[in-house]
Amino acid sequence: MDGTGKQRPTMADVAAKAKVSRALVSIVFRNQPGASQKTRDRVLRVADEIGYRPDNAARLLARGRSRTLGVMLTVHNAFHADLVTSVYPEAEGLGYDVLLAATAPGHGESHAVESLISHRCEAVILLGPDAPTADLDALGRRTVAVSVGRRVPGARVDSVRSSEGKGVRQAMDHLVELGHRHIVHIDGGRGPGSAERRRAYRAAMRRHGLDSGVRVIPGAHTEESGIAAGHLLVAERDRGHPLPTAVLAGNDRCAMGLLMTLARAGIDVPGEVSVVGYDDSHLSHVMPVGLTTVRQDAVRMARYAVRFAVERLGDGASEKPREAVLDPKLVVRDTSAPPRP
Repeated sequence: MDGTGKQRPTMADVAAKAKVSRALVSIVFRNQPGASQKTRDRVLRVADEIGYRPDNAARLLARGRSRTLGVMLTVHNAFHADLVTSVYPEAEGLGYDVLLAATAPGHGESHAVESLISHRCEAVILLGPDAPTADLDALGRRTVAVSVGRRVPGARVDSVRSSEGKGVRQAMDHLVELGHRHIVHIDGGRGPGSAERRRAYRAAMRRHGLDSGVRVIPGAHTEESGIAAGHLLVAERDRGHPLPTAVLAGNDRCAMGLLMTLARAGIDVPGEVSVVGYDDSHLSHVMPVGLTTVRQDAVRMARYAVRFAVERLGDGASEKPREAVLDPKLVVRDTSAPPRP
């Protein structure tokens, strides 16, 4: 039934009014040979008159196909929103619909994934999955799965990610070239890419001869993490310890939380403290102060993820899991500057 409670027109209704067989109507809507142009025009006109629309979902399911890609994302992650925005046109261009399932408190990754599978998604694209490698491997053996933003060695899933090491090196080189020597890193915890970013920060500090100044503040890829780190640094300042001259945040969300806390404490950015994020989500350049950050190419990452899934569905991919590693790019805006003398 439609929204008014009336019975929806069927293919049989179109056939009766157009005075043709139901099989011929089916031929017309499947755009197959077997009907004259005159008949096609009449069938389509009648269908439009009575409001008939072919149920493509039912037709595909009857054939064992839904042509739907499931995407798991985190609700509050702005970069995930950027990725989803790019997934839609890529999937639609290849003839696939997209179904979303979000993780949230009380609704973890396993629930989101099972929801997508229960809705007959042919493949699942996981944005920043946190699940153990063993769980992802088990998922990859059940269905086609692609991890975005996290490398998953040993799991039977394809993956798409940025080169975390290159991104952090660009950010650290930028800060050191500005004259910073007291640079702190807020860790991303178990978040995708965090371990690689943490290692790259330590390596960059060693490379620039700043081993003694290495400091990693435990955190996560959330605004709350940046706020907590900011409170810690302000409290240390109030006890007489100098502020770091620069902070490399685990991601943009963490950087934004840090900026909020520093602003409320009256600490000038970038005058007293420079701040660099990671992701270049859409929020990073609509803030009152543009955030210096490392850009991950959401458009290309989405394109690889969708094509990996579709190619594997069509048996166009090797049995061995594939990995696409894209180069990030530092974007310098208003939150980084030379340290004050």
